[in-house]
Amino acid sequence: MCGITGFIDYNYSSDIHSVKRMVNVLRHRGPDDSGSEIYSKNNFVVGFGQSRLSIIDLSSLGHQPMSYRHFSIVFNGEIYNYKEIVFELRTIGHTFFSGSDTEVILHSFEQWGIDCVHRFIGMFAFAIYDKLKEQVTIFRDRAGVKPLYYYWRGGLFLFGSELKAFHQHPNFIKEISTESVNLYFQYGFIPAPHSIFKNCYKLEPGCILTFDIQKRVFNLQKYWDILDYYRMPQYKIGYEEAVNEVEKLLISACNYRMVSDVSVGVFLSGGYDSSAVAAILQKTRTDKIRTFTIGFEEGNNEAPFAKAVSSYIGTDHTEYYCTTREAKEIIPELSYYFDEPFSDSSAIPTILVSKAARKDVTVALSADAGDEVFGGYDSYQSFQENINILHKIPGLINKPLSSLISILSNLPNGNHPLLKHELVTLSEILKLKKPNRVSYLFDQMQSYSKAGMKRLLINQNGYSYSNLLNSDFFQDDLSVAMAMDYRNYLQNDILTKVDRATMSVSLEGREPLLDHRLAEYVARLPVEYKYDGKTTKKILKDIVHHYIPKEMMNRPKSGFSLPINSWLKGDLRPLMEELLSKTMIERNGFLNSHEVTRLKDKFLYGRNSDQTIIWKIIQFQLWYNRWMS
Repeated sequence: MCGITGFIDYNYSSDIHSVKRMVNVLRHRGPDDSGSEIYSKNNFVVGFGQSRLSIIDLSSLGHQPMSYRHFSIVFNGEIYNYKEIVFELRTIGHTFFSGSDTEVILHSFEQWGIDCVHRFIGMFAFAIYDKLKEQVTIFRDRAGVKPLYYYWRGGLFLFGSELKAFHQHPNFIKEISTESVNLYFQYGFIPAPHSIFKNCYKLEPGCILTFDIQKRVFNLQKYWDILDYYRMPQYKIGYEEAVNEVEKLLISACNYRMVSDVSVGVFLSGGYDSSAVAAILQKTRTDKIRTFTIGFEEGNNEAPFAKAVSSYIGTDHTEYYCTTREAKEIIPELSYYFDEPFSDSSAIPTILVSKAARKDVTVALSADAGDEVFGGYDSYQSFQENINILHKIPGLINKPLSSLISILSNLPNGNHPLLKHELVTLSEILKLKKPNRVSYLFDQMQSYSKAGMKRLLINQNGYSYSNLLNSDFFQDDLSVAMAMDYRNYLQNDILTKVDRATMSVSLEGREPLLDHRLAEYVARLPVEYKYDGKTTKKILKDIVHHYIPKEMMNRPKSGFSLPINSWLKGDLRPLMEELLSKTMIERNGFLNSHEVTRLKDKFLYGRNSDQTIIWKIIQFQLWYNRWMS
């Protein structure tokens, strides 16, 4: 696990010191080693840099940038099946000088070109410079576990694991994208390929960027997409056969993510996802695996449940109780680690549990993606109920009904904001063609209201991000929602949160439930094997019951949460008042200060306040103050 960065500069405004500055701000991602190199030609200069967290082959032979023949690479991530690939490559004549998976990527690229990526089981973002072809090729893993930003303007191409590296280059122009500000307040994060700055983008998961240096152009190619598997015919197999196959894939995925030359642990919350990972790993080992849980004085406290699971399966368990003070102290630092406005408050406990684990291990397995892959969100039930009602509305009355609902939504009757949002959404849905209704409904269920956006943002220019899918290509409506969650919420919120939180303390986070073989298989299972109308994550829960009694696991879904709202009304109120003051709001020119004041007063003194929007505004203001002041 590392931080990578680099550039292609046609202006010769970059040198080795430029690379080193970019690498230095990524040292939290990899404090064990760093490297920077410059490759100069007559009309351009290429720079590659990396900060290394040593996980596989801890010797100096794993140093990056690494070169082999006319190829050079910087790599962030892990290729878990690298030993199998080494065996295959050796049989066709390749020789290796290290035990590093980085070297395996170079040889694989020489042997198979960009198709090598299909052989990799892992999480990765890497860039390869081919000095003969004068091309830079950048890969990002299928699910988007590892981040990769790029920037292209005025003869300068930058890439890096985090945006903060770009700020270190003298020719990087940080101009805020109004479109991305809109997207942030819509979702609470900025979805790929967008970023907060103009001319700056996120390389989307499952994509390859190939930059032809002589032609000064790059192209994007998608090599993997979860949608392809949701759109395939569902497997016609019995439930027990499906359970057996999913369990085999889970065991393989978990075991692959134990491949390491350093200590490995597991985040354990006591819920089904993390319990599945911990139980599967402990079942196949004589040594106790290390598990880590964080408890809280306030909010949801899952520590007792995690301790009970650990005791039952026999792990070496560490329980760390966090004080309210520790949690609050992280809030001002969030904008530094996330680089962009990001409003998921569970980043706070994720950073805290990462700090606790880092005292004992260098790698920690996290059980993210269980809800997206196996159908675990409670919102799926209400979504299914709503879509069933929509399907029953006769087509002939869609247009007049849409008009009537639109009129009702605009009546000055003091509608609750949520009700107004629902009415506007229903009116818009009835105007759409049926194949787009399913995805539009689910997208709006997860979005801030259009009316609220219009009042809040000075330059509200609509929703340019297209998250709509044609439901005709799916086997059922719920699969549309699960695919959307996988491609949007999982990638842009959950995985961003875990990467930045773990990397903030130089801890490598690994995601066994995101193994692409598992995701591909489960996507093609009958939907009732995942959610049968009553039980969420049905197949995963039944597998967990092979290891842990159902009675121990059967409790309401919880998750990380902190009492942010009570803090903001208590001793964090001065911070909120300062950030949301008329002077501070009007300073950046994006938000309507009158609407912010109204929302703040309603939050403090009124009823039916939208609490999430206050936190979004606070995080936007903290980001702006740090990066644009």
